[in-house]
This record gives sequence, C-alpha cells and structure tokens, in this order.
Amino acid sequence: MKAVIQRVTKASVQVEGQTVGQIDFGLLVLLGVAKGDGETDGQYVVEKVRTLRIFSDEQGKMNRSLVDIGGSVLLVSQFTLLGRTANGRRPSFDEAASPDEANRLYGQVAAGLRDLGTHVETGIFAAHMQVELLNDGPVTFVLDSRGTR
Repeated sequence: MKAVIQRVTKASVQVEGQTVGQIDFGLLVLLGVAKGDGETDGQYVVEKVRTLRIFSDEQGKMNRSLVDIGGSVLLVSQFTLLGRTANGRRPSFDEAASPDEANRLYGQVAAGLRDLGTHVETGIFAAHMQVELLNDGPVTFVLDSRGTR
C-alpha cells in the first residue's frame, strides 16, 4: 500500500456536491492499494498513521502522534498513487489492485483505525471526489507498506 499522509487543520471530501467526510485537526490519508497487498500491509498503515510522531510539541519539535493529540483521519482511496509514469505520456496502473480487493483493504484500514479508537471519516470508494484541505506546516509524508517499490 502506498499512502500520502498530510497533517491538516481541516480537510473534507465531496461527492456530487455533497460533503461525505470532513475532519478538523488530524491527518488526510490518501491510500492506494497495490496488487499483492494484504492484511499485513493494512495493519502496517494503521499502525504508522496512528503512531508517526509528526505533530509538534511545546518546543515546536515533531514529537507527538495522532494518538497523542487526539486527532482524526480523513481516509480517501486513491489508486493513482500506484500509477507508473516512467514510460510514455499516459500513466500505467498495472500495479494497482483490482477494485474489489482494493475496496476490501481500504475498508480494513478504516476499520482498523476505528477499532483502535481513532475518529475516521472517509470518501466513497471509486467515486469522483473533490478533496479540500488546509495542510498544516506544510507537513506531508509518503508511506509504502513494502518499503520502496
């Protein structure tokens, strides 16, 4: 799984003009599921999202996690994170999981976060979405459950 994790002061996602998910202070997580990803990849993402120390402490250092600050997650599926752009002009999505498998694992990540007490809002899988955010910092990290691909 690949994830882009952005520290935000607010974020929302709309589908057909309707807000389907929104959070205040926390993380916007754009999640792409690759072929061959499984439950262990989902668990890795859940653990990292909850425990990465990317929020500032009193001294302004990144020493606090999402759990420490009681923040929320806006989780949005984004298969384009698996797009390869090295050859030609059109991205190849050969590395992306099938929609059924990607949806299942996307749901597992959302459920895993919720099961551990994190407030999670989501987009709608495979819908055309508009994501709005106010990146705090800006602070953005790219996470890959399998290291580098």
